[in-house]
Amino acid sequence: MEQKIRNFAIISHIDHGKSTLADRFLEFTSTIEAKKMRPQFLDMMDLERERGITIKLQPVRMEYKGYILNMIDTPGHVDFSYEVSRSLAAIEGALLLVDVSKGIQAQTLANLEMAKEQGLKIIPIINKVDLMDREQGSLSIDQDRASEVAQEVSGLLNINPEEILRISAKTGLNVDKVLEQIISNVPAPKEKKDEPLRALIFDFQYDSYLGVIAFIRVIDGELKKDDKLYLLNSKTKAQAKEVGYFKPQRQSKSILERGEIGYVVLGIKEPEKVKIGDTIVNIEEKVEPLPGYKEPRPVVFMGLFPENPNNWGLLKEALSRFKLNDPSLTFRQESKMSLGQGFQCGFLGLLHAEIVIERLKREFNLELITSAPSVGYRIIDQKDKVNIICSAADWPDGSRIKKTQEQICEFKIIVPQNYLGQALELLVNKSPEIRHLSRDKKLLVCEIPFREIMDNFYDKLKSATKGFGSMEYKIVRWEDSHLAKLEILVLGELREAFSSIVPKDSAYEKAKAILEKLLSIFPPQLFDVPLQARIGGTIISRKTVRARRKDVTGALYGGDYTRKRKLLEQQKKGKEKLKQRAKIKIPQEVFWKLYK
Repeated sequence: MEQKIRNFAIISHIDHGKSTLADRFLEFTSTIEAKKMRPQFLDMMDLERERGITIKLQPVRMEYKGYILNMIDTPGHVDFSYEVSRSLAAIEGALLLVDVSKGIQAQTLANLEMAKEQGLKIIPIINKVDLMDREQGSLSIDQDRASEVAQEVSGLLNINPEEILRISAKTGLNVDKVLEQIISNVPAPKEKKDEPLRALIFDFQYDSYLGVIAFIRVIDGELKKDDKLYLLNSKTKAQAKEVGYFKPQRQSKSILERGEIGYVVLGIKEPEKVKIGDTIVNIEEKVEPLPGYKEPRPVVFMGLFPENPNNWGLLKEALSRFKLNDPSLTFRQESKMSLGQGFQCGFLGLLHAEIVIERLKREFNLELITSAPSVGYRIIDQKDKVNIICSAADWPDGSRIKKTQEQICEFKIIVPQNYLGQALELLVNKSPEIRHLSRDKKLLVCEIPFREIMDNFYDKLKSATKGFGSMEYKIVRWEDSHLAKLEILVLGELREAFSSIVPKDSAYEKAKAILEKLLSIFPPQLFDVPLQARIGGTIISRKTVRARRKDVTGALYGGDYTRKRKLLEQQKKGKEKLKQRAKIKIPQEVFWKLYK
């Protein structure tokens, strides 16, 4: 049977048409009835459809001309590359999808590199060739542009440009040819006779009734319902309560054979016992575990605190349950004087953090306060002890610090020739190497501190290049740097949520920029609110949020001016009294607007 199985994924940069192509596959293979079909069908979360991006990988089994096609739909944003890496370990082939209007972009290169490392058969496809002809008002293929992109892709894969399929996932043009290429070019699972069971867990979800449901690829042997199982790495016993595959909803069957992708209900109610990348075997067999995956390494850290302190237990439960579906999330308990009890959480990027926080609010009805996003720093104290600091609130007193270090990234930007100057302006003093990708596209490579990338660099790049620039990065080393903690005070009270780590030589400019942005988004109160920035004990910048004013003299008519003066003085004294005993509640939107 394994000779009729094809396991593959769709990989590309964000917004190049993966989900749309997946929709066409579901239609062409009659996996989903036409009346039940909707756009982005494999994006199961409302948040994915609202934002138009894929966040979570999703497997589906399709049947076409006697073949079983197991597809895994993957995210395209750099923050979710861990989802892509897990998918690639469970398949033999990958469709490399490239938008004809944008060509090769940074995440295309990153995903292609991962696919090559796994030794996958790569099928390049150029999408969105149905560009509108304004004069004729009909669909037509832009042959010149498609040829340019074909040259870019062929240079990466060392193939003939004419071999690259040109499709429109939106209209269905040549989608049937893609399915034919999958059948003819993607290798079938390797034949192995009489091998004991080995299945790779590439994802899982938790059901309050069923327990842990593992998403698996059967590498060797077969897995039957009611089999007694053993998870090698976590040393956990289990039983196959149910096995089956995804259509894309779960559909049970009695057995999963070699090469198939599906799921198994393990009957485990303690989710911490199941790990992504673990190997499932029969309990009586002694076999070697599969290679598994590298543990995801968080790169952005934020403190999450419940707005209502009584919800701390609910937040802990929510994070524990959330981690079941997102193993790249890390968290540990922390307590801050100004914020109370909460958790320091690690994310793969700012978008990842934003998605997690939004899902926590929606799915668990939690109102959260977040601290400023931070990257990891190394602190070497006077006794030469090395500490990793992931939060500005944990930054030690300056007298205890001997040396500070920060992470340096290998940074890649791909831009059209017309926007090369704008991209270079963003990389001033970085001396990037300029490489030629194609006739009108350049690749810029340089090294840059990771904190600069996290400082909204992606938004700045998109703005400077009118959306045509793309970026990708990889942390390569630690480097000495002169850093300090910048603290923000609101109404004279330290707000740890706004604190951040900045270079000493640009602290004033950073403080001024933060206060000016905070001034523009801070909601006015009934009294003046001073905003201050300090390093150590020194105030280095100040702004004031002016009070919301009420016309207390509006009801007066005629008479001596002293009547108005008296009312204004009463208003002024009232504001001073209110200011002395006031406690300001800062809305969550202020935090996001400040750091976006």
